[in-house]
Amino acid sequence: MLGQNRLAEIAERVLRASKAEQTEIMVTSNDSYLTRFATNTIHQNVAESDASARVRVITDQKTGVAAGNDLSPAGLKKLVETAETTASFQEKNPDVGLLPKPQPIRPVDAYVEATAKCTPLERAKGVEKILAPARKHGLDAAGAFSTEEQELYIANSLGVAAYHKGTVASLLTVVMGKDSSGYGADASIDVSRIDPEAVGKTAIDKALASRNPTAIEPGEYTVILEEEAIADMLFFLGYMGMSALAVQEGRSFMAGKFGERVTGDKITIWDDGSDLRGLPLPFDFEGTPKEKVVLIEKGIARNVVYDTVTAAKEKGRRSTGHSLPAPNAQGPLPINLFMEPGTATKEEMLASTERGIWVTRFHYTNILHPVKTVITGMTRDGTFLIENGKITRPLKNLRFTQSILEAFANVEAVGKKLKVVKDDWNALGTTVPALKIRSFRFTGGTQ
Repeated sequence: MLGQNRLAEIAERVLRASKAEQTEIMVTSNDSYLTRFATNTIHQNVAESDASARVRVITDQKTGVAAGNDLSPAGLKKLVETAETTASFQEKNPDVGLLPKPQPIRPVDAYVEATAKCTPLERAKGVEKILAPARKHGLDAAGAFSTEEQELYIANSLGVAAYHKGTVASLLTVVMGKDSSGYGADASIDVSRIDPEAVGKTAIDKALASRNPTAIEPGEYTVILEEEAIADMLFFLGYMGMSALAVQEGRSFMAGKFGERVTGDKITIWDDGSDLRGLPLPFDFEGTPKEKVVLIEKGIARNVVYDTVTAAKEKGRRSTGHSLPAPNAQGPLPINLFMEPGTATKEEMLASTERGIWVTRFHYTNILHPVKTVITGMTRDGTFLIENGKITRPLKNLRFTQSILEAFANVEAVGKKLKVVKDDWNALGTTVPALKIRSFRFTGGTQ
């Protein structure tokens, strides 16, 4: 962690060195710590400190980007020269937007001392609360417990100067038997909110309960999807269609649907980089403050997110603070997604289900049709048959092929608790409840 003053000095040096019409500098600094375990043994404990800079220059409708982690005066000078040289070889592009002007940013206190100062011994003690019961039950536990401090500084030649620091803690484990597996995970800005014993118990109980799985015929079933599965679906929904660029290019399910119903009325989805229930970031990678954007409200399509370039294409629009780091061909994306909780417990969802399937999480999820929001993937780490309000037997994993919008139109119950799901798709996590959904489509089995 370099601190705000040092990051500001780096940014100022870059801005002074640039000869471009407009210049942007993004500096990141991270101290990350990881305790990894497998076969019931901690086998790796690592610490990494890194800082890097990304420079974007704009001249005569041409843009160039260069990144590196040599933050010495010579290294920064070379970075600027590389970005300028890259720009000089580009064709003019009328879509190269100008950089944003400074706006007031409301800071978010997402830095927790306990997370920043968490020691290897503390993480190891947490991991042991998973390993000891796994050994006792003859199971193998693997996973990782990480803590991290993060800093981000964005500045540009128009006067933007945005700084944020935060912490993130994450614990996940997969517990394996001979023919079964279970999963548990949690994430928070505050490591003290993570209960390793509870995470381990969830995974171990699923691994024990899913022994000797049996097959079931593919078809449409009522499902109870736990938070990890919902987070997967919500991420893909945001990626496919909740961007202004996707609407402008006609490849979004939101195009032509604003003000119309696109899901059931139990579904409200928004993006908010300042909500401390998630993993906050109060501004985007252009230094524009993030607005809370309600995307779907009680099933009605309301808004999409904008960056500076997409906002300039629509009269009267402004950036909502959802730019990604340059160079960016994806357009703006919602990366602090939330789904409104409901009133049901998972136990109530289970008790109300005559016949259905309980799903822990998905994997290998892929897009089949972005406008229809059809995705496919497989269940994993705990799939169970529900009969007469009870889990009766474990199932072999299934392939699903399902429209997300259709699934969200068929929601019967929404969980009352929110959970932060941090995964490889989204470092800032997705904050969601569990859902009970009818007529969820399974199209095959897996081996």
